[in-house]
Amino acid sequence: MSEITANSVPATASSYYDSARGNVARLTIAQALGGANSAVVYSTGAVVGNILAPNAALATLPISMFVVGMAASTLPAGAIARGYGRRAAFLIGTGCGVLGGLLAAIAVVIGSFWLYCVATLFSGSYASVVVSFRFAAAECVSPERRPRALSFVMAGGVFAGVIGPQLVNNTMYLWMPHMFAASYLAQAALAAISALLLVSVRLPKPTAAEAAHGRPLSIVARQPRFITAVICGVVSYLLMNFLMTAAPLAMQLCGLSQKSSNLAIQWHVIAMYAPSFFTGRLINRLGAPSVVLSGLVLTGLSAAVGLMGVDVAHFWIALILLGVGWNFGFVGASALVLECHRPEERESVQSLNDFAVFGTMTFGSFLSGGLLTAYGWNTVLGLSSVPLVMAVIALATTAHARFAHA
Repeated sequence: MSEITANSVPATASSYYDSARGNVARLTIAQALGGANSAVVYSTGAVVGNILAPNAALATLPISMFVVGMAASTLPAGAIARGYGRRAAFLIGTGCGVLGGLLAAIAVVIGSFWLYCVATLFSGSYASVVVSFRFAAAECVSPERRPRALSFVMAGGVFAGVIGPQLVNNTMYLWMPHMFAASYLAQAALAAISALLLVSVRLPKPTAAEAAHGRPLSIVARQPRFITAVICGVVSYLLMNFLMTAAPLAMQLCGLSQKSSNLAIQWHVIAMYAPSFFTGRLINRLGAPSVVLSGLVLTGLSAAVGLMGVDVAHFWIALILLGVGWNFGFVGASALVLECHRPEERESVQSLNDFAVFGTMTFGSFLSGGLLTAYGWNTVLGLSSVPLVMAVIALATTAHARFAHA
């Protein structure tokens, strides 16, 4: 089954609508399954890392490798999508997800820290493809419906927030004394199921003539609106990852149970994606910049709550606020990116945006573990204010420029 091109959509409006609706539904389910992959890694990565690592400072390195996998795979995934269609990129990504889960299980069984890091690297490659589902959904619908389609697919993450942590809770002791080994086998199975769903997704693909007339990427990347979208997406994802990476280990160091940590991540992931049921409507009504600003404010409130104490409630509330803040900031920034490119430029521009987001996020991920073990949870929270201020300034500058030219 070949992908449809931009000039070969179904002949009738009804059949086109049915095709688009089916694609968005499949992508939403795949988002739920793929998001569960990330939830499993974030729930267990620092804990398993702390058990296997030769040095405590390396405890969060597996999660950092997950982020490296995301960053390193965005541009290749975009190139594959341009050359062979998005579905080819999707299937290669899910293959990486299956491999990541299997390698993680083996690493736990044999007690290999470095093999575990390789496993999370492959899981990160899978995650880099999962985040492109939002843009794929936007390609299935008319321009005015794109924010809602993008947001709806992101809402699949609500189910990921339940599937991932509950999968860990119900499987982590099944293969004792190899804690979490069964969880990673289940993670691999979810990626395989996702691949079966994605086989039937059909998406528009630019013709060769259209692709030949795309603007150079350097021109697109110099647009102030694109720069602001990237900065806001980077900060939203960077801080979410920076704090979420450290939170499970911080809870363990504070004497809180693994179950409370798993549940904290569950509610955090639900909070990340539940607003997606209405974020698209908010963007249509208020505009993407206003939604992004709301997300940045909520992220700041999350850090403030975390600084108030280290009880379970403080961690849970902080992570829930962080999740909602990420949703508004990241979905809003993604909607801004959609305004910056032509149809024939979409894979290149979207891949560049995601590369910037996940490449910068790698830096924060590497920092969080060392900062947590050396200086404590409060330092990790306090440092989040610096990029937040930078994003607000960028957003305000772009808004002022738009107003001045209105």
